Amino acid sequence: MYIRIISASLFMSSALISVFAQAPLGIPRELARQRAVAISDLRYHVAFVLTRNAEKTSGEEEVRFKLNSPQAVLLDFRDGQLISASVNGAIVALKSENGHLAVPAEKVRAGENTIQFRFVVPIAAAGKPLTRFDDHDDNTQYIYSLFVPMDASMAFPCFDQPDLKGRFRLDITAPAEWTVVSNTAVQSVSAAGAEQTRTQFAETPPLPTYLFAFAAGSFRKLPVAAGMPGLYVRKSKFERAQAEAPEVPQIASRGMDYLSQFFAQPFPFSKYDMVLIPGLAYGGMEHAGATFLREESVLFRTAPTHSDLLNRDIIVLHELTHQWFGDLVTMRWFDDLWLKEGFAQYMAYQTLAALEPKENVWKRFYESIKPDAYAIDSTKGTTPIYQEIPNLDDAKSAYGAIVYSKAPAVLKQLAFVLGEDNFRGGLRLYLREHAYGNAEWNDLVHAFERVAGRPLGNWAEVWIRHRGMPQIDISWSCMGDRLSDVSLSQHDVLGTATLWPVAMQLGLNYANREPRLLRVELNGKDLPLQGLNGAPCPSFIFANEEDYAYGRFLLDPRSRENVGRQLGGTHDLFRRSLLWGSLWESVRNAQLSPADYLHLMLGLLPNESDETLSRSLLAHSATALHRYLSPSMRQANVFQFETLAADRMLHSENPDLRIAWFRSLEGIAETPQGLAKLKAMLNGQLMVPGIELRPLDRWNLVTALLAHADPEADSLFAAEKQRDKSGDGQKFAYVAESARPQAAVKKRYFDDFLHNPSRQEDWIEQSLYAFNYWNQSELTAPYLGGALEALPRIKRERKIFFLVDWLTAFIDGQESAMAQARVYGFLQSAQTDDDLRLKILQAVDELDRTVTIRRKFPN
Repeated sequence: MYIRIISASLFMSSALISVFAQAPLGIPRELARQRAVAISDLRYHVAFVLTRNAEKTSGEEEVRFKLNSPQAVLLDFRDGQLISASVNGAIVALKSENGHLAVPAEKVRAGENTIQFRFVVPIAAAGKPLTRFDDHDDNTQYIYSLFVPMDASMAFPCFDQPDLKGRFRLDITAPAEWTVVSNTAVQSVSAAGAEQTRTQFAETPPLPTYLFAFAAGSFRKLPVAAGMPGLYVRKSKFERAQAEAPEVPQIASRGMDYLSQFFAQPFPFSKYDMVLIPGLAYGGMEHAGATFLREESVLFRTAPTHSDLLNRDIIVLHELTHQWFGDLVTMRWFDDLWLKEGFAQYMAYQTLAALEPKENVWKRFYESIKPDAYAIDSTKGTTPIYQEIPNLDDAKSAYGAIVYSKAPAVLKQLAFVLGEDNFRGGLRLYLREHAYGNAEWNDLVHAFERVAGRPLGNWAEVWIRHRGMPQIDISWSCMGDRLSDVSLSQHDVLGTATLWPVAMQLGLNYANREPRLLRVELNGKDLPLQGLNGAPCPSFIFANEEDYAYGRFLLDPRSRENVGRQLGGTHDLFRRSLLWGSLWESVRNAQLSPADYLHLMLGLLPNESDETLSRSLLAHSATALHRYLSPSMRQANVFQFETLAADRMLHSENPDLRIAWFRSLEGIAETPQGLAKLKAMLNGQLMVPGIELRPLDRWNLVTALLAHADPEADSLFAAEKQRDKSGDGQKFAYVAESARPQAAVKKRYFDDFLHNPSRQEDWIEQSLYAFNYWNQSELTAPYLGGALEALPRIKRERKIFFLVDWLTAFIDGQESAMAQARVYGFLQSAQTDDDLRLKILQAVDELDRTVTIRRKFPN
């Protein structure tokens, strides 16, 4: 705990305890602010020695910076061993406390200072910022860094905060056959002893510590044309990458050209490479000039559809956009995480829409982005887009659907409010004024205000600093064949008094004519639309045509009934997707019976020709079957869905739809007839026309058979292990076996999840949902309490997204009021921090809905 300094002009006095009773835990905001004032012109020169089978690395470092006055300095260094240090040429013994190294005031001076360190830090398969991956396919090894949000200080002493940008130089000594990739181009390579080489990299522009990175190992670079972004892949996947991923550098190059023009700002770094990292904890990480991409996001383990390939493009463009939003201009503190993540997500879709105008990208945006945002924002655990982060120890809590899904959705609404030219002009001004520096959300808002010539203070205050969202309701009536009354109203879904400024496009829809569209801005609680009185009476009214607005848009009862009758004849694909989405929200809010929804789907889904909409509907059908219907109702309906899925898998004309239906059958099959089809596909007796199942497709079939205790599951599992002895195959077998409905297996896996430090994080992450298979809630219920009790440790030790995956898997694995009571009992009795409490409330919302829906619609 730290003591807040009253005077903002103070930094660290020579008597360290006059500011902090002791070195603080983590990196408090106040410490960061004071360091940012006192320190400037920061430079790092870091050197690591990497060896095969390394469990640690020795490092040397020189840190140079200017101080505005002589004063004690705290650097951040945790988890490593400091061997020696010198300050301005004098050897010193630095005090290490709570992850900090304290440099006394008498050892430094106003102006230029130089500190040199020698140290040792760990390398591990999981849980460390320097991660080693052993490729069991060819016995090669790889070591890579991952420092976000504040783990650089676990690898070398530094000022580990985003608003102290430094220039980095890196030297890596490694086995001679290894390739090393970092933020800048290689400056020199020289011999460094027997079978070792030293690779030196050019100095970077100013970067925060979390964007400094390297990857080393037996990487190979795909051949690309001169000037194209590079793509590196591990040796064993090189030929596959040549065959499956040549488009990745191409989409990055096209995106680079588009974004440079859109932002009126050239690419901000000297080169751009992408490195495929197997089992990377995130889909990608935007290190300046050297993005890391999760290998599985580029080289698909399952048979890919056209949409999978477009989603890969989105990941590539998201990380590319970060080179401007996040790397060139960095948020001052992680409470403004949305400044980089929200914009990267929005601009990825904006860029793809420009590059591929025929792909209906904004429909894909709605289907991919909005559901996660709405699901979180309707929970008691939701947060504002701007989240107060008092200590960087809590920075992981800022990541999630709010910044990745709500923020880009709100930005789409802002572009609609301002107009495209003003929106683009504001972004250009913001990037120009803060290049290679830091900024806050107010800086961006002010840039938009200056360009657009209109105030945005209230809009920004509500949308950025308030949690939740509005529900927009429509009331309308007709006299004869003419509208006589139409009005809009809003209320906050969390029950607060917040009034949201909402800009939307309302549509009057008819059975036999084109809809009438009307731009509407709702700033108060109610808005009569008198200008529509006398218009032809519509079949239904929908308030969010083309998805410009953000909020819950449920159909009124009359509209919902007519949509059910007309949905099959709704030819506009975007509108059809929006209407299906609204109907699903009615199910989730217990206004529409899940059985009625499934009945409508059974009638219309066989004729749906769009892959992404079909995938969305199939996912909703699985949720309705497995969660919202009672067991008896599920059993009465599942055979129809199995039969439909098998038929469409075999007979759809579109190969992407055949894959979508295959995945659906794999997920819902539970009857003897359905499981027999899964076995027939494994044995080659049933083939999906034109589709070659990939290894993970086969393992997913095995997992389903194990989860349902099929009599042949054990022999099929053994056969698949024999068939697939690759490194991936070992992971997939681990995942599959966690689905066995046996108490001893669950105990062994739960112990392994929590107590095996050598177990790779992605192995556990991918096992969580198999462990909590939908039909095993009684078997996994005993582990709910232990999963909740482990949360502080998981938050402390695991990567950013693991905590949410852990919570979601264990709570979503339950469906009973008893489990619901257990979660709320834990919340009442346990001493959890605010962040964990909110995360639990987010996760339990789906269980709350399950209990509510089953009570309201028991049969």
